[in-house]
Amino acid sequence: MLVRPAAVVFDLDGTLIDTEPRSRVVWAWLFDSHGVAHSPDLIASFAGRRGRDVLAELLHLFPGRTVDELVQQAISYRHGPDSPAVAPIPGAVELVRRLRDAGVPLGVATSGQRVHAERMLEELGVRDCFGAVVTADDVTAGKPDPEPFLTACAWLGAPPERSVGFEDAPAGVDAVKAAGMTCVGVTTTLPARALAAADRVVADLSEVDVVPGPALRVPGG
Repeated sequence: MLVRPAAVVFDLDGTLIDTEPRSRVVWAWLFDSHGVAHSPDLIASFAGRRGRDVLAELLHLFPGRTVDELVQQAISYRHGPDSPAVAPIPGAVELVRRLRDAGVPLGVATSGQRVHAERMLEELGVRDCFGAVVTADDVTAGKPDPEPFLTACAWLGAPPERSVGFEDAPAGVDAVKAAGMTCVGVTTTLPARALAAADRVVADLSEVDVVPGPALRVPGG
């Protein structure tokens, strides 16, 4: 697939930086601390969505607790000394910088909060590459609703139908497609079959090229 994007919008966790293993541990710790049984599928249901949205659906499992209390507890675990380390997704930093150098407007649409997003982008060394960073704090409806991606495109002044979104989770893929954008799925968190609704699926961002145009060349049938 060769596409000349008006803008490119990336998910953050699991797409640019490999935080998903840490996120799974943090949510498991939260359930364990309240004596709530959980399964891998339940923990996986947080992927790509705002934590507060998932917790609101599961609040009956935490009697006497509020969503805000649970979110703050999870955040404290995320930055604790025993929290697993994170690392860039292969090819992520290089792709972002090549797109920036080619003059393509770039955005982030994440289900994380702004403090987390800004911290991760600074750690990656690419914060200055993005003209729009849309977080859970900036939208009314989180993924799979298209609002995060539509907001990023609006902030960048780019038509969604000519823009590309990168995602690693089904909720994010659904959000990109609902926004009318071309979607590239990244199998850093889940297998390709879970991202089947994407227009193309790659193993990581090292498979994506920036070519004269500027254009994105994405492998796949």
